[in-house]
Amino acid sequence: MRESEVQTLSEVGKFRVIPADDLTRLGYRGDRSRMESDVQNLHRQGLIEQRSIEGHESYSKQVFTLTKEGHNLLSRQNLIPDRKAIYHGFVKAKEARHDADLYRLYHKVAKEVDRVGGKVRGVVLHYELKRELYGKLSQVDPNKKLAYERIRLASEYDLNVVKDKIPVPDLRIEYEDECRDIHRLDLEIATRDYRPHGLAEKAKAGFHLFARPQDHSKLRRVLDTHEITAEIFAL
Repeated sequence: MRESEVQTLSEVGKFRVIPADDLTRLGYRGDRSRMESDVQNLHRQGLIEQRSIEGHESYSKQVFTLTKEGHNLLSRQNLIPDRKAIYHGFVKAKEARHDADLYRLYHKVAKEVDRVGGKVRGVVLHYELKRELYGKLSQVDPNKKLAYERIRLASEYDLNVVKDKIPVPDLRIEYEDECRDIHRLDLEIATRDYRPHGLAEKAKAGFHLFARPQDHSKLRRVLDTHEITAEIFAL
């Protein structure tokens, strides 16, 4: 495989779902012919698959995900640094529509981190963070007070407890500043389907909220109507 094909395979594995147009623009810097050539080769080898996902207002996107064979190749060849989680296969349609925006969100924030002199060191999706966190919560000694253990675990993962729950962000970016200190940015994509209490919970958790242009005005009204203190950035 070409180096660009290995990079594409790794990126799709890290983010689970990547839209074709975002991969062209961000991964291949607008070189659609190169993207299509790489994808065709990966598809021919049975390493990735393509599917159309539907949504609100005639929303339709072509997206890529790893096949089981692609996942096995990345794992076997140790092509993902630091043994980070990799994913394959499509999830439920609603989740796929949501996850399809994570790759674009990552690039948007990573560009800003780079602009201020930082360097991205890692990316963690909500799947991985939630699995680790709630796996540890399930093993808490029943003789210990759960509320205290919840706070302790939340602190261990640099998260907050909100109404006896530990909200987990859609995407966590870990980066190093110019002084080599490590920081974390917890990012959440809010959609028109979010109920006010859910939006308030994410805001209280301290997440940076982002929304698609078509959802932005509605969510802004929800914040104002329910007096939720938060800012929603354009995705």
